[in-house]
Amino acid sequence: MKKAILYLNQFFGQIGGEDKADFAPVINEGQIGPAMELNKNLENAEVTHTIICGDNFMGSNEEEALKTILEFLENKEFDIFFAGPAFQAGRYGNACGVICKAVKEKFNVPVVSSMHVENPGVEMFKKDVYIFKGGSSAAKMRKDVKVMAQFGDKLLSGKKLLPADEEGYFPRGIRHQVWLESEKPASERVVEMLIKKLNGEKFETELPIPKSDRVAVAPPINDLSKANIALVNTGGIVPVDNPDRIQSASATRWGKYDISKMEILQAGQFKTIHAGFDPAAADADPNVILPLDVMRAYEKEGKIAKVHEYFYSTVGTGTTQAEAARMGQEISEHLREANVDGVIMVST
Repeated sequence: MKKAILYLNQFFGQIGGEDKADFAPVINEGQIGPAMELNKNLENAEVTHTIICGDNFMGSNEEEALKTILEFLENKEFDIFFAGPAFQAGRYGNACGVICKAVKEKFNVPVVSSMHVENPGVEMFKKDVYIFKGGSSAAKMRKDVKVMAQFGDKLLSGKKLLPADEEGYFPRGIRHQVWLESEKPASERVVEMLIKKLNGEKFETELPIPKSDRVAVAPPINDLSKANIALVNTGGIVPVDNPDRIQSASATRWGKYDISKMEILQAGQFKTIHAGFDPAAADADPNVILPLDVMRAYEKEGKIAKVHEYFYSTVGTGTTQAEAARMGQEISEHLREANVDGVIMVST
């Protein structure tokens, strides 16, 4: 029987929620949480160990986390490594990608994960890791774990792998020469595609070209001392009554708030409604997310001409790329109308 190891974050590893996001890596013999479901679905392997690490710890102490986890694995026998599923959780997706890539490079074993298409970990690591197209929340846990297990069994058994779209993982940009069962030559296939295209019929190219959504780099501000600088944040800083009813996750709304007469953001007047991190520090001092205090100091020192009269706020966690793009477009129209020269985009 082959051996597998699964990586989980603090929540799915049953350590705790955001209050335990700084949890340092541990390795446990046996199966914890989703590892039990993974083990149940694996036919060619047994999950022998579960590794758990807090999302914040991996994000803030990546080098230390990787060193610790790789040392855990030094004397372990394993044939495949799993991580997640990470659903739409960005920090978790990043952690799964980081550890999978490191394990693959050091131990030369296959690595498998699962993420929702909107998880930033997909774009960051799909070239290095088999990342399956998963659900947006833990409601899809059983389905996503089953898909990971089935593909893991296929890898371990040495069966022929199908193209990414047929297997269900995100394309990795790796091209292979394959022989079609139809044995139809390329000259005939390309003519058939051309005829379909000319007739307005549906056809599928054999050489898809990836589309890159490139954003041109803005020119530098020539003189900051004459610049009007605005603060925009995805950390969910809002007045305590959240007047625009911005959602705590998967946001579709944003807000614009007057700070023209404020030197700092006062606790009790502003708070965070972000559901993706422990709000205690931001509620105690909203300036740790939206640094109005520092910007006012720069304004007085003449480093910038002025802080724009309003700040703009929404929530990043779980927010789809389409909604983020729409909100960004709407906010930028307000910034252009106000003759803002530059934006400091603050996150968590």
